[in-house]
Amino acid sequence: MKFTTVMSWLVVVAGFYFGLSYLLAGDWAASGFGIVDPTGYYVVKGVRDLAYALTALILLLMKQRRALGWVVLADSIIPIGDCLAVMTHGGTVGYALMVHGSAAVLVLLTAWLLLREKAPAQAEPVPAR
Repeated sequence: MKFTTVMSWLVVVAGFYFGLSYLLAGDWAASGFGIVDPTGYYVVKGVRDLAYALTALILLLMKQRRALGWVVLADSIIPIGDCLAVMTHGGTVGYALMVHGSAAVLVLLTAWLLLREKAPAQAEPVPAR
């Protein structure tokens, strides 16, 4: 197996490990993160959202619409998770649905539209004379 493939799998596994650690053992994971001041998590959220936006931008500019559809679908978990976090941590259901629920619907709609697009027809090569 190529070294870059191994490293790519490492990135995937690390993302799942850290993400699940925060969901299943948040206090333990937070202490290992190193931020003591809770306002530091604003930076974490900002960086997360920028990383998602840059990933989508790269795929969009590279005209990788099918891959973009799958990435957008996978990343729909972000507004869904944000919606659930607001509802379960002191926010109102109405606000959670209005802000994060509506974002989730738009993201899922975008993913669905991208994934159902037909690939553009390839132009037939002109025969050489």
